[in-house]
Amino acid sequence: MKKRPRGRPRKYKTNAERYRAYRLRRKRSVHFRSATDRWSTPQDLFDALDAEFHFTTDVCAEANNAKCAHYFSPIDDGLRQPWRDTCWCNPPYGTVIGRWVRKAYEAAQSGALVVCLLPARCDTRWWHEYVMPAAEIRFLKGRLKFGGTHNSAPFPSAVVIFRPSPAMTGEPP
Repeated sequence: MKKRPRGRPRKYKTNAERYRAYRLRRKRSVHFRSATDRWSTPQDLFDALDAEFHFTTDVCAEANNAKCAHYFSPIDDGLRQPWRDTCWCNPPYGTVIGRWVRKAYEAAQSGALVVCLLPARCDTRWWHEYVMPAAEIRFLKGRLKFGGTHNSAPFPSAVVIFRPSPAMTGEPP
């Protein structure tokens, strides 16, 4: 008696063939790559947040997209600068984003108010280590259309607010 195959038929003959197809799919997927990791903040979103928070410094900007008169450019390296007062941060969304979020968290511990526009990647280490325990999170409805792009972002976004620790402000917890 001949055994009947169980489950769905195999699409690839070998694991190497299957893995090669997986890598090709991953390379094409918008979720795993982008032409840039710098997304210019939508002006209407920034204006609404600026009306609420009155930003003094854009900690991660270039001359052509700075949202505040005082800003740190890539030459200044915002990660090496002290963040004070009320800061706006729309960091590069690549592999360095965790360093920017950690810096925002640490700046809030030192007395700064930092508002970040971040991809809502709640499955990442930086989200769980810095955003969840210390921030107010405002998930944005729909997908943002960043400045200078024709299409909406391929990911959801959130505004994350790192407030100064009560010990720094002198207020009771």
